[in-house]
Amino acid sequence: MEIWINPACSKCRSAISLLDAEGADYTVRRYLEDVPSEDEIRDVLDRLGLEPWDITRTQEDVAKELGLKEWARDAGSRGRWVTALAEHPRLIQRPIITADDGTAVVGRTEEAVRDAVTRITSTDSRDA
Repeated sequence: MEIWINPACSKCRSAISLLDAEGADYTVRRYLEDVPSEDEIRDVLDRLGLEPWDITRTQEDVAKELGLKEWARDAGSRGRWVTALAEHPRLIQRPIITADDGTAVVGRTEEAVRDAVTRITSTDSRDA
């Protein structure tokens, strides 16, 4: 399991605390320093079942500078959004938890983080 975090984010810190409390095995990716590529972002979007605008923090200053609220939200614009997320990782919603079983969640709530842990636990028990 990998969790994409910004250490300054309270939701990220809460997710890490919950993962620790659950005894989850995970690695931390500080995505502002270890910026995901466009391919990695597309992969995470596929795993989440979301579009890039669904995980974009539109209230960030850079989002306002880029005028993201005015960008089209359709298949033809998907690449433009993915490029913006790769070039400005601060725009990526956080935390994002990816799992070895191919699933991912945006862990902004305790329930979402627990869901990720439950999926891993149930996958591990099936593998045993």
